[in-house]
Amino acid sequence: MALREITRVEVLRAIEEYDRLGRDVFLLAQGFGEARRFRLSYQGRLYDSKAIVGAAHGYLPGQSALVARDFSGGVATVVALLRRLGFTVIDAKATEGDGSAGHPEYTAFEAAIADLRMRATRQGPALHQPILLLWAIGRARRGDARLTPWSTTEREVGKLLSRHGARGERPRPDYPAAALHRAGLWEMRDHGGPAPSADGDRDLARWFDAQQPRTGLPLPVYETMRDSPPDRARSVGTLLRYFVGVDQPAVFAFLSEVGLGQEGGVPASSAGPVALEGAETAYADAVRTAARYEQLCRSVERGEVARHGRRVPRQTQELLRSAPAREAVLIRSADRCENPRCCGQPDDRTDNGDPILEVDHVQELALGGRDHPSQMIALCPNCHAVKTRGRTRETFRAELLSVAERLHYAMCHARGPEFST
Repeated sequence: MALREITRVEVLRAIEEYDRLGRDVFLLAQGFGEARRFRLSYQGRLYDSKAIVGAAHGYLPGQSALVARDFSGGVATVVALLRRLGFTVIDAKATEGDGSAGHPEYTAFEAAIADLRMRATRQGPALHQPILLLWAIGRARRGDARLTPWSTTEREVGKLLSRHGARGERPRPDYPAAALHRAGLWEMRDHGGPAPSADGDRDLARWFDAQQPRTGLPLPVYETMRDSPPDRARSVGTLLRYFVGVDQPAVFAFLSEVGLGQEGGVPASSAGPVALEGAETAYADAVRTAARYEQLCRSVERGEVARHGRRVPRQTQELLRSAPAREAVLIRSADRCENPRCCGQPDDRTDNGDPILEVDHVQELALGGRDHPSQMIALCPNCHAVKTRGRTRETFRAELLSVAERLHYAMCHARGPEFST
C-alpha cells in the first residue's frame, strides 16, 4: 500500500469512474459503504472520500484498488491526503445542525502552496514554483486563458526566471511545471503517456519539447483566483513568503510584471523597505475589506425601496443614485478596471489620488436596473466608452452583468461561512 504516492491525477481518474458507474455501483464494486462523515467536494458534487482514495490507489502503476479494511479513512490519512492534493473535504460532523449544509471548512489550495517542496539553496528555497504560480495567478486575474500552449509558458516564464530568479534558478519552466503537476497543483493536457517527475534534466526537457502539452492552474483554482480578490490576495501573500530575503524592489517589479502589483498587501509602487514577512496580513486586510463591502451593501439595500424612482432637483432630472453603492464598487475593484478583458487602464490618477474609473450601472436605472453593487461595475474610460457607445455594447453589457454578479458574490462570501448571511 502506498497512499503517499497517490497524486491528483489518480484521484481525478477515480472520480471519473465514480461518475461513469454511479454511486451505488461504484461503492459496491470497490467494497465500500457510504461515507458517514467525510465527503470530497469537486465541481459541485460530493463523493465518498475513502472509496475515492481506495479506487485511486488502483490507478498507480503496478498497484490494485484498496478495499475498506485495507486502510483508515480518517483525518490523518484520507482527509490529509486529499487536502494536500488541493481538494476540498467536507466534514459532515462539523456542519451538522448549523445550517451550513456543507460549507468547505478548509482552503486546500492555500494550504498546499504554503508547504511546497522546493530545492534548497544557500539563500533560501528556489523560486521556480512560486514564480510559475504567480504568473498563472496574474493570468487568472486578467481573465486570460487558463491553459496555455507549452511554447507560450516556456517563453514567458523562462523570461521571468531569467529576470527575477534571485537564487540561481535556471530559466527552465519544465522543472516547476512537473513538480507542481505531481503535487496536484498544475494541470497538463494534450500529451501522450504519463507526465514525468521533476527529476532528471535532459529527459525532462525532451518530454516537454516532444509533447508540447497545454498547462495551467486546475479549473477550481483558476476560477477562484479570477473571481475572488480576497482569496487571490491571500494566495499571493502565502507565495510571497518564499521571497523573504530577496531585494524587495525586485520583488515588487516582478509582481507588477505578472499583473499582481496591487496584491499581497503592498502596492508595487511603494518606496522604502517593507517586510515581506508581513505578507500574510493580506488575508486580514481582505477580510476587513469584504466586511466593509458587505456593510455598504446592506446600507444600500435598506434605502433601496425608498430611493427607487426618486429624483433630485437639478437643471436636468436625474434618478437618485446611492453613494454607498458607488463606494462599495470602488472597494471591490481594488483600483482596477473590472472588465477582465481590459486592454489597459490609465496609470494616472485624479487630483485627489483616486484611480481614473467610472462606476456605472450595467443596466440603466431608467430602464429598470437596480441601484446595487451586484449590478454595477467599475470601468476605465476606454471600457466605459465601449459599454456606452460601442457597437458591441449589448453583448458587452451582458458580459459585464455576469462579471458584476460574480465579483459581488465573491466579496460577500469572502469572510468564510461563519460570516455568511
